[in-house]
Amino acid sequence: MKPVDDIVFLLDCDNTLLDNDHVHNDLQAHLDREFGAASSRRYWEIFEQLRTELGYADYLGALQLYRADKMSDPHLLQMSAFLIDYPFADRLYPRAIEVIRHLSGWGPTVVLSDGDVVFQPRKIQRSGLWQAVEGRVLIYIHKEKMLDDVQQRYPAEHYVMVDDKVRILANMKAIMQNRLTTVFPRQGHYALDAKSNVAYPAADLTVEHIGDLLNYRLPALLNAARAGTIERNIL
Repeated sequence: MKPVDDIVFLLDCDNTLLDNDHVHNDLQAHLDREFGAASSRRYWEIFEQLRTELGYADYLGALQLYRADKMSDPHLLQMSAFLIDYPFADRLYPRAIEVIRHLSGWGPTVVLSDGDVVFQPRKIQRSGLWQAVEGRVLIYIHKEKMLDDVQQRYPAEHYVMVDDKVRILANMKAIMQNRLTTVFPRQGHYALDAKSNVAYPAADLTVEHIGDLLNYRLPALLNAARAGTIERNIL
């Protein structure tokens, strides 16, 4: 039986610890340059269709389907190399690794992400996040639907979830209630979507950047959940 920690920190990857919007823009620029605007548009059409079907972003799956249209183009092999060898460590948000170290002083840190079983682990490994959390990485199709599994693997009295999507935080909070503190970093296009944000209850704590968590001590995070207010405790 696994020991029960006092607290476990769950951290999303894309647009929470890593600037995935930047990765997306770099890929689009690469496609436009190497394949032309029309082919680039076709790839993103397939990408969005696949995301709707699967519920997560599948860059390599979209490439595989795109290949069916361009079977005779050997240039596609270079596109896969661009994705697999991308320098993800350069796209971490400022002080993201420091935040992981900061939080780990109070309890285990876990990267909790949605994604496929090939590209998403590769991204987390090459970014340095895998090592930073000492291999504590969970990747699901819909992580908010896998909370029983998360709690079984990392049992704790209390959890803190950091995610750029208010929808995910609200859904997890509805299930775990006061056993979960939700933290919303306003980073990336999802976090800045005002229409989406007003459709769900606010997170327990909102910060502008992931690095801002370095300014909080543990009581301030937990008090945000208990009182439903934002409390800042400068170190």
